[in-house]
Amino acid sequence: MKIFPFLAFAGGIFALSHHTASANDDKTALIEEGRYLAAASDCAACHSIKNKPEYSGGVSFTLPVGTIHSTNITPDMEHGIGKYTEAEFGRALREGIRRDGSTLYPAMPYPSYARLTDHDVHALYTYFHEGVSAAAIPTPENGVRWPFSMRWPLMFWRWAFSPAPAKAQEKTLHEFADAQMARGAYLVEGPAHCGACHSPRGLAMQEKALTASDGTSYLAGGAMIDGWIPTSLRQENRTGLGRWSEQDIVDFLKTGRNMQGESFGAMTSAIVHGTQHLTESDLHAMAKYLQALQPFDRNQTNWVYDPTATIALRKADVSARGAKLYVDNCAACHRTDGKGYPAVLPPLAGNPVVMGKDPASLVHVVQTGATLPKTEAAPSAFTMPDFMHRLNDQQVADVVTFIRHAWGNNASAVNAEDVAKLRKDMPPRNMADGEISIN
Repeated sequence: MKIFPFLAFAGGIFALSHHTASANDDKTALIEEGRYLAAASDCAACHSIKNKPEYSGGVSFTLPVGTIHSTNITPDMEHGIGKYTEAEFGRALREGIRRDGSTLYPAMPYPSYARLTDHDVHALYTYFHEGVSAAAIPTPENGVRWPFSMRWPLMFWRWAFSPAPAKAQEKTLHEFADAQMARGAYLVEGPAHCGACHSPRGLAMQEKALTASDGTSYLAGGAMIDGWIPTSLRQENRTGLGRWSEQDIVDFLKTGRNMQGESFGAMTSAIVHGTQHLTESDLHAMAKYLQALQPFDRNQTNWVYDPTATIALRKADVSARGAKLYVDNCAACHRTDGKGYPAVLPPLAGNPVVMGKDPASLVHVVQTGATLPKTEAAPSAFTMPDFMHRLNDQQVADVVTFIRHAWGNNASAVNAEDVAKLRKDMPPRNMADGEISIN
């Protein structure tokens, strides 16, 4: 008769241990979900510095009003977000309101994060509090000039330009009936905050459009960042993604390269820290969504390859402005036909960056070079050397003009004065180690 109480007790122990194991499994799954969302949201790019603990902050942003530094978002109780409740975490993330009630500088893309669902906020909170190691590293003091150093006026900016989370979520989540398109809209407009770089801004530095339903200015190309011009992600034939296939977009987001071009500037960081870790399903959803965006500039003529420059170079005719400089410095990698070696060395013929209205990106890459880092799916890294110390301002202007004119690119010429100004305003070379400039 004593066996039955023992069996009941043993059964209780089994049920308790089973419940505990199940709860632990659920917590582990939630942490991993949060880790995935942190990658989709590109948190590491702005809150992590090379050779310092992940998410310990300190990345500096050079703004027109001064310099601000990203915060420590590890669960450290003194310097990080360890004291934040989930509700306070959600307010900071989606509404730009700190734990002390003051407003965050909008370098934090809370107008986009406003679209995050309650479940995704919960997963992120769980990850940052239980899946990230605490780091007792203080955030450097900001160097913002008065009166912009006062935070209370930012409250009015937030009221004017940052949507309420409920309205933002409803707008994005009900934008498309197709499930894949809806998922793509959520990722692009929300966590990935693509518009923060790729949408134009108004006089108050607000994004002119936050979603596809706000008009064709959304993702139509942004202001200069780190000397680079974010291109249009809409369907312009010459300067957007109009000639990219869905798979081209997926490959680019996964590896930083495809048959049409390669990543540069802050986009490389977004791929390395973020989009390369997304599932194929999510990448295809993002690509399908981007392909649905109609062109902002509807007056562009389609790009058609023109072999005139290729024929001239192969006949040793370098009479065109910048042609000899191109042959001596660029043709070995990008070829005389401008087609490069796609997915290794990008084509210049028909490249949207080359044909952009503002030549700053092309000038910048000639001046400073660029590195395409390895990713999990593409483990080979490639580096273009800088030509700043080899070519003077006039020579850079000449070779960039040749590239922008040749092979049917037919973009405007560049002068030495523009090159000199870009060189003077060039941000520090150690961007990968924690410097971001937004001008």
